Amino acid sequence: MSGWQKAAIFVSGSVIGGLALAFIAVVGAYLWRPELVTSLAGFDSATSSEAPASPAVDSPTSTEVALEPSVAPPLSKEAAASYAAAVRIAAPAVVNLYVTRVATEPVLRSFLDDPFGEFAPRYRRRVEQSLGSGVILDPSGQIITNHHVIEDAAAIRVQLADGRSAQAEIVGRDPDTDLAVLKIDLSDLPSIRLGRSDALSVGDVVLAIGNPIGLAQTVTQGIVSATGRDQLGIATFENFIQTDAPINPGNSGGALVNTRGELIGINTAIIAKSLGVEGIGFAIPVNLVRGVVNEIITRGKVLRGWIGVGTETIDEARARDAGFDGPVVRITRIAGGSPAQRAGLLPGDFIIGLDSKTPRSSREVQLRIADTSPGQTITVGVQRGNQRGETKIRVEEAPQKLRPR
Repeated sequence: MSGWQKAAIFVSGSVIGGLALAFIAVVGAYLWRPELVTSLAGFDSATSSEAPASPAVDSPTSTEVALEPSVAPPLSKEAAASYAAAVRIAAPAVVNLYVTRVATEPVLRSFLDDPFGEFAPRYRRRVEQSLGSGVILDPSGQIITNHHVIEDAAAIRVQLADGRSAQAEIVGRDPDTDLAVLKIDLSDLPSIRLGRSDALSVGDVVLAIGNPIGLAQTVTQGIVSATGRDQLGIATFENFIQTDAPINPGNSGGALVNTRGELIGINTAIIAKSLGVEGIGFAIPVNLVRGVVNEIITRGKVLRGWIGVGTETIDEARARDAGFDGPVVRITRIAGGSPAQRAGLLPGDFIIGLDSKTPRSSREVQLRIADTSPGQTITVGVQRGNQRGETKIRVEEAPQKLRPR
């Protein structure tokens, strides 16, 4: 064998050996890191000019890409939902009320206290403290709150959001709407903006600001759940805003405001949680508050018409059995010596007209009578059995009484 033949055999063997080693290396790399092989081969989906094949479900590459989180830019404060501006506007005018009452209660006595058997009654006085809220209506210091918050108060201390405090005097009260007006004498007082409760719609966002369980300047948020709620037994004249903004003991008399920081109601009551009910609170609409405050400030009381009837609304289904084609109002009671009694009205009569207008609810009847000035005459249409008639009744001023709370 010549020398060049030996050289050719050596070169061929080296080439074959090198190819074999390369093949082994490629196979080993594929088994360990297949993505390196596909990338080197020009088949990586990010660089291939051909349409990429759908990745396998268990492909490590596709899994890693799918789970990689995307980073969103942070929201600005203006873009986030916030009611801070409304709170800044309204909260300074919401005050805390600390009410002191003096209660008198009988003392139980035994034979040892009076061995001669006279047992003359003895009483002791006890000082009680309670919490509430109020809203400053104008810089002169007029404050609106609930009547039940300040009822039987011996002293009322008002605490402002800025830390100042003062004793308040009662300007006047209206138990029939559960409202009262107080007055404090301080300078540079904040006051709240008044909104319009007749512009409210179910679903509107509202904020309740007050002093629940002594936690001053607490703000809760919710929506208007309903409007025009009545027949709740809270006050004589009821036209409540229902809301699910949390209202707790101490919130009574505080502000219900809209997202512009305007007063739209005075928080008044909640349904007892002992009944298993949550998220139902009631506020007196600001349109009613305006009228009551003006009457109290100008007259010292609210002047209302009265004929002495209690009424209830009979719904359409029950009214149909009595021969009516819609809801009707029935008299439930007559006050003794009242204009209604003198006019011959009786419990069970249906009121089918007030000054030739047909009322459809008990609230409408009571409000129409209350809005009639004392001394004026109102024409009441009545159905008793199958007979109908009309009677004229002279309206009197409603008796001033304090409703128990």
